[in-house]
Amino acid sequence: MSSYLVAVNGSDAGKKIYLAGEKFVMGRHPECDILVDAGAVSRHHAQITRKNQDLLIEDLGSRNGTFVNDTAINSLQKLKDGDSIRVCDVTFTFHLDQPFAPPSARNLGQTGAGAYGTIMVDDDSAPSTIMSQLEVSSQTGGVTLQASAEVKLAALLEITKNLGGVIAPEDVFPQVLNSLFKIFLQADRGFIILQDEKGKLTPRWTKTRRPGDENIRISRTVINHVIEKKQAILSADAAADSRFEMSQSITDFQIRSIMCAPLIDSDGKAFGALQIDTLDQRKRFQQEDLEVLMSVATQAAISIDNAQLHQRALRQQEMERDLKLASQVQIGFLPKGKPAAAGYDFFDYYRAANSVGGDYYDYIPLPNGRMAILLGDVVGHGVAASLLMAKLSADARYTLASIEDPAVAFATLNNTFSESIPDDQFVTLVLNILNFETHEMTVLNAGHMPPMLRRNDGTVDEIGEPEISLPLGVFPDLEYEKVTIPIAVGERIILYTDGINEAMDADGEQFGIPRVRERAQEQFPSVAQLGQAIVKDVREFMGSQFDDMCLVCYERLE
Repeated sequence: MSSYLVAVNGSDAGKKIYLAGEKFVMGRHPECDILVDAGAVSRHHAQITRKNQDLLIEDLGSRNGTFVNDTAINSLQKLKDGDSIRVCDVTFTFHLDQPFAPPSARNLGQTGAGAYGTIMVDDDSAPSTIMSQLEVSSQTGGVTLQASAEVKLAALLEITKNLGGVIAPEDVFPQVLNSLFKIFLQADRGFIILQDEKGKLTPRWTKTRRPGDENIRISRTVINHVIEKKQAILSADAAADSRFEMSQSITDFQIRSIMCAPLIDSDGKAFGALQIDTLDQRKRFQQEDLEVLMSVATQAAISIDNAQLHQRALRQQEMERDLKLASQVQIGFLPKGKPAAAGYDFFDYYRAANSVGGDYYDYIPLPNGRMAILLGDVVGHGVAASLLMAKLSADARYTLASIEDPAVAFATLNNTFSESIPDDQFVTLVLNILNFETHEMTVLNAGHMPPMLRRNDGTVDEIGEPEISLPLGVFPDLEYEKVTIPIAVGERIILYTDGINEAMDADGEQFGIPRVRERAQEQFPSVAQLGQAIVKDVREFMGSQFDDMCLVCYERLE
């Protein structure tokens, strides 16, 4: 008599492993006879050996033990038909090759439709011969059934008991099918089919009373009908039903009766179906069975919907934690405070549109009494832009520290970005080299708005506009022109990203560069008050923030 294992879960769920030799080692090592791919599994975890007609299992001193029927084994133990073998989180069932073995379950969620031989079959060429239908009326926040209280109560008590506290869809699926197999003793197969985000039908869990059934096919026509019409249906004799004549599984197993019910969420939307069938023509499903199935499907839908909502909430929380950490990391790339430069005063403002952003500014001390003041904008915003902003920060510091000529340094920085970033990404960047000894400012510009210089008479000039070249990363081997001008006592420089001038109000009008210039023309007691006034104007103007915003202002005091 042949014997075999069936993987209940894990990456090989549903797989049948025949035990035809004398010894079978289970473990994580690639040379094991039965490979169990899980981190907590020992390299050589357990061993099954044959003695006469019996198969014996023993633990090989594994870290986490081997369990038979949820009991840890400490010595050789004979395996019996139907025994459950658990190695860490992976479970197998042991079977002797008999006509009817205990039920098995298959998790189809990880690899999708068609996994382990379960597929959806198009069979809509034949007319429908549905024997019975049960309408499901939806109301806001729930589902109401037209079924007797006694029928609903019996089913709901069973399903409620089994689903209590279950918060993962993968735990809901087997509990639902286990409940149905207890309620309907004649059931031979059960399926849970869900729609994905694109509406594609995907078998998520299968349960059969005959382990190892292969090439299971499910009628897509029936499932689509159930979901679209929100109707539970009963086919009293599926083997003779023309609707299923193309379904190989029905032909092979001579299925006599099928029931299928929709799964409906709290918004009244059908997102899947629950189906069971039977081979026993003497115990076909009846109308009252359909009412029970619909009651179970209602409770199952609530549990699955809640479990999916719980998973989405956990993913959202995890994403928020990641974004918070990314925000903290990104802030670490920005200056910790204003430069301590004698004779000059600074103001800066930074705010990302999302948790992380692509705007950038920095103060980099240079030799010979100089300082580089950089302000840039990575195309786009969010995580991708923030990663490129981090690269810009590191590359700019290294390049400016190692190359004395700012024009050569700028060209080198452009070549670095041209070679390492995707073709659809680029960075606009303006560089000021401030010389504290000569009180001169050298400007190089890669596609950014030119700095504004407010002179003492209130006029505002845009510095280096004719010398503006292409952004970093567009073309390699570009030459950037520089312009150098003196800075008088009392004069102020304003640098900003397009999140300032392109900020929009509720009607879609942009804040614009002229408004920035008007503020810059005013005489404020300090450069900080000037910067705060510009920020205040922008925030009062815009309906909501659509882009990252960055502003740097500085002034010569003496």
